[in-house]
Amino acid sequence: MSEYEDYIAGRYGDWEPTEAPTKKLPALEVAPTHGVLPFAGSRNPLTRSNTARRVAMAFATPATDGVRRVYHFESEGESAVAIDALLNPDIFGLEVQLPPVTYFSRTARKQRRHSFDMRVTFRDGFRRAYFIRHATSLARLDTQAEIEDIFSAVPTEFADDCVVVRTDDYSRTYRDNLRQVWAVWNKEDEEADTEVERAARRGGYWLLRDLIGRCQIEPSRCFDASLRLIGRKVLRADWNALINYHSRVELRG
Repeated sequence: MSEYEDYIAGRYGDWEPTEAPTKKLPALEVAPTHGVLPFAGSRNPLTRSNTARRVAMAFATPATDGVRRVYHFESEGESAVAIDALLNPDIFGLEVQLPPVTYFSRTARKQRRHSFDMRVTFRDGFRRAYFIRHATSLARLDTQAEIEDIFSAVPTEFADDCVVVRTDDYSRTYRDNLRQVWAVWNKEDEEADTEVERAARRGGYWLLRDLIGRCQIEPSRCFDASLRLIGRKVLRADWNALINYHSRVELRG
């Protein structure tokens, strides 16, 4: 052993560096906010992740009498599905991170529990549960078998029907467009909405800036109104390209 090795052995002995034990941290909690209802899901998905982006948002629905409530999502894809659903004027209420449903898994040959990502209630009382996954997972045969087992076990008092949604259908740009539409969705400006729709029905435009240029009120109000009309499907635009003044728009048939 060299003098250097003797020195190291004497100084540090048999010590060997070890990795610090990893400890699972608790889910993040959103502090109470004045005027906003707290999260009401059965589980909090806001755990730390190196891959998924957890999301917390506040929405107002008729079920909450127009008061915003906090909702937690496991991914940006889930939050996009929620916004997309809320753009439907027939939606009454939204729930996320629902209590688990017990089902028999033919693959595992035992009872399992599944928590649906989301459930919406329509104004007529009809309830729809959402199974939200990315395309890679949905393409697996074991996942498809599991979905069949889960859907067949859902009691009628939990949901009237169940649907599968692919988060891959919501590109990053699509999600950005949903967020900017939702940002102006609840702004009441009937004058601007009526003016933009009137100009759209008269024709003679190609880009959104051309349509707004034909309106008789402020461009900023017309742009917000255009986003609302796109969300209401009065106007058509490419959701997979960022919607701005240079976007191609047209009146739906």
